[in-house]
Amino acid sequence: MHLADYMRQVPDLAQFPVVDALHAEPDALAAAHPDLVSVRRIGTSRSGDPLRVLTVGDGPADAVVIGGPHPNEPVGGLTVCVLAGLLCRDAALRAELGYRWHLVPCADPDGARLNEGWFGRPGDRRAYAEHFYRPDPVEQVEWTFPLSGEEYRFDRTLPETAALMRLMDEVEPSLVCSLHNGEHQGVFFYLNRDDLELAHRLAELAGHEGLPLHHGEPELPGSRLIAPAVYAMHDGAQVGAMFGAGAGSADYAARFGALHLVPEVPLWTDQRVADRSETGTGHEQLLVSGAVARREALDTLEAALAAVAGDLTVRSPFERSLRATLRTFRTLVDHRDAVPGPDRPATVAEEFDHRQELHLLRLRLLGTFLRMLDAEIAAGSSAPAVHTQRRVLGDIFDRWVGEAVADTRGPAIEIRRTVAVQMGAILLAATRAVGPGQYTSRIPTGRSMGSSAGRPATSTAATAV
Repeated sequence: MHLADYMRQVPDLAQFPVVDALHAEPDALAAAHPDLVSVRRIGTSRSGDPLRVLTVGDGPADAVVIGGPHPNEPVGGLTVCVLAGLLCRDAALRAELGYRWHLVPCADPDGARLNEGWFGRPGDRRAYAEHFYRPDPVEQVEWTFPLSGEEYRFDRTLPETAALMRLMDEVEPSLVCSLHNGEHQGVFFYLNRDDLELAHRLAELAGHEGLPLHHGEPELPGSRLIAPAVYAMHDGAQVGAMFGAGAGSADYAARFGALHLVPEVPLWTDQRVADRSETGTGHEQLLVSGAVARREALDTLEAALAAVAGDLTVRSPFERSLRATLRTFRTLVDHRDAVPGPDRPATVAEEFDHRQELHLLRLRLLGTFLRMLDAEIAAGSSAPAVHTQRRVLGDIFDRWVGEAVADTRGPAIEIRRTVAVQMGAILLAATRAVGPGQYTSRIPTGRSMGSSAGRPATSTAATAV
């Protein structure tokens, strides 16, 4: 398979699609390819949006690809659409890979709708912060799979997560890909298997599109590298207990012996995230100074929240998100402090990444805080504290946005390049998930997805479960 050729087929993309467009794309493909594509409803979101899966192909194995498991990460929805189009056009590729592909364009439509204000301006960091929304971990589709351990249990599975569980239960996938993107970073991956060949080939994909690999700090302290910028998947029970949430999609995929892949791509990037040359700063000193700066920002925002807490009357998702994200970042800062290592010179990538981590924390939290206050004011609040904090925090927001933008070089990433890397990673993983001498030769059975032969029904419309 000439992977780079497929990656070059990704078209230019100017913006991220809104939820309604992601709903329309599967129907358009099913209408154009009625004998190849089926679309069906696998569940309903908490606000009543349909959760839909598009199935392409008739291979003996099954792959599940999840777009938008976090609502502020829209690259995956585009990747699903581009991959679906490629699979429909290229019969030889479908035959070579040997899968039925079950593609979910948007796993959290409710949350995605709350981010749509910046989808049309993907390079604008201010717009991103102003319209940013990411839910409490216990309201995240990716992190509410069930846990049943003796020391920690989680059983508050969301309807959206339950829909993904039903899909996996039905098709018993050999491959599951959960598509994520970050903010200002490099490209990196998570794998649930120590496949060195696959890991090294994944690490090569970013270079095909001129994107740097991520050589800054790992997303979670203590992460284990399989290859450069390719991390071993975290144990969902440990992560869930840390943040008061559930397991991840990788934990559920493990029930079927599936290869699980998470390709993480950036919205913005800078070659400094890949620069492993030494600086004059010790790594331990960098960790300490970074923690101090993050705690100062958290202190500022927690004090502001305390000032308005008694005047909040609107039950908005922004308040729940703000309170939960403050706790999450406190936990991350404390956990990083608890994972010391031998001191050594910090790299340029690590130094740059610490600054970007501070910008991320400030702008995510303060953008959400301002949306919470704006909801109060729109509802008619005349509380002096609400209006005072809106003015004060608005000024701080302007300053923090300016500092983040000043620390960024060059133009925004072309969206097509991040989509190409994600699609390339999916295709590459598909060549390793099944087959003689590879992860499993078990061919899933007991399918119930449309026809008596276990193949998708040919329909141009979604059907309710």
